[in-house]
Amino acid sequence: MNTKKSKTKKVAFLGIMAALALSLSFLESLIPPLPGLPPGAKPGFSNVVTMFLASSFGIGDAFFITVLKAVFAGITRGTTAMFMSAAGGFLSTLAACILLRSKKFNSGYIGIGIICAVCHNIGQLIAACIISGTWALITGYGPLLMLFAVVTGFVTGTTLRLVLPALEKTINRT
Repeated sequence: MNTKKSKTKKVAFLGIMAALALSLSFLESLIPPLPGLPPGAKPGFSNVVTMFLASSFGIGDAFFITVLKAVFAGITRGTTAMFMSAAGGFLSTLAACILLRSKKFNSGYIGIGIICAVCHNIGQLIAACIISGTWALITGYGPLLMLFAVVTGFVTGTTLRLVLPALEKTINRT
């Protein structure tokens, strides 16, 4: 009975995390293009949820949220958005899972946030090249995306570091 109860609590918590990730993703889609930023660039706050799940629950749950976010992007913004979300999300989630489990990597959540944001943008850049059929995007658009990834990765890593104690406290209560 205790195992069944803990599984139920985990499913409920993952449902809350999924709702949070989708809500953040939707809210980010409402941000208008800002002058000086790459077109379509968003802060990536929903990636905080993915990084948290990668560190606290494991690769399966983190990838579940990544797939869910990609499907949500497809439903709300179309096939191209789904492909872009999946490409960036899978690479970023894989990086988060590897780095958060690594004993040798010790640059903290900010470093992980930056690396995950860079991986996310690399995945999306590759997807954009495939969709558009032009690999010139890598040299023309890539450097600006990488610079933006450092900024957004710093923000998401800092956010995770700040909210992690509260999230871990919530997990330990359940």
